[in-house]
Amino acid sequence: METVKLVDICRPKQWKTISTNEFSEAGYPVYGANGKIGFYNEYTHEFPTVLITCRGATCGTINISEPKSYVNGNAMALDRLNENYSLKYLYYVLKARGLNDVISGSAQPQITREGLSKVIIPNPPLETQKHIAQILDAAAALCYKTKQLLKEYDALAQSIFYDMFGGFKSKDWNIVKIENIVKSEKGSMRTGPFGSDLLHSEFVESGISVLGIDNAVLNTFQWKQRRYITEEKYEKLKRYTIYPKDIIITIMGTVGRVAVVPDNIGKAINTKHLAAISLNEELANPEFVAFSLHSDQKILQQINQRGKGAIMKGLNLTIIKDLKFKLPPIILQNQFAEKISLIEQQKQLAKQELKESEDLFNCLLQKAFKGELV
Repeated sequence: METVKLVDICRPKQWKTISTNEFSEAGYPVYGANGKIGFYNEYTHEFPTVLITCRGATCGTINISEPKSYVNGNAMALDRLNENYSLKYLYYVLKARGLNDVISGSAQPQITREGLSKVIIPNPPLETQKHIAQILDAAAALCYKTKQLLKEYDALAQSIFYDMFGGFKSKDWNIVKIENIVKSEKGSMRTGPFGSDLLHSEFVESGISVLGIDNAVLNTFQWKQRRYITEEKYEKLKRYTIYPKDIIITIMGTVGRVAVVPDNIGKAINTKHLAAISLNEELANPEFVAFSLHSDQKILQQINQRGKGAIMKGLNLTIIKDLKFKLPPIILQNQFAEKISLIEQQKQLAKQELKESEDLFNCLLQKAFKGELV
């Protein structure tokens, strides 16, 4: 396929950086390192343009601006695009190519005009470019539609929670602490092994599962990176055993994320990054309590106030034990859990559809860059 230098079809240009205190409450959208970041009373571009983040951690990110927008100094606009080159096709081609090879600097990554002068991209006929862009637009729209569906499922869950437990409905319910609804056995609330009790070097390729932040970070249980310890090591750490229907809460790193351990967990323990709670299920439904912990604003306010910033640094069992909330009758909790279970089933289908859509989009993207998509 015929190719062309990027700088031969456009003129990369940076504009004056404006600070956030210069932004206006309304006006023209401002694009910076992280996409749209505010509004300004002037604009640099009357028409859409391809933007490349040229500084910082997101260096190399590619966007398209809206008409009549201001491009801040952390982004570079690809101005004066040749009339025989499609803006949308250029956007997709650059996303497929990536710009890691033209990023310079380690302490402060950046992309310069000189760096962009080395970028070579495909140059098919304009009609072919437009046709490819239409195909990729359709694939991207499918991904976007599924992402929106997932957001709607989350909004539905929140709506059900508020409808069942918000407002005046809770006026006759007892106020309890988390520690009042756990099992009576010792260790019903626990964190994982600290220090030299469990070293990363002790993980093995198969054995007893070890749960960490990644298993709860999306507020639902998921398997990502698998970690295991030997049966022998487990015998030394069995007091940290995780059981089906336990609630796990992230207390270090990305804190305050909550998930319910599935029934098919098998033998497992948690790391020091998680707190685990075994509930008295005659009093409290794990799905209801987990949802409350990550979504009930009154509980979140307690965490912020009690921790005095601990939500940003880490949680601990003392804070979690003392969290107060109104406990609905168990029959209502169970009804809520059933509804959430149905929503989760639909979400799992949507997530699988999203993965397939994203795989298709990325496949088409690479074919477009290689000249195989016509």
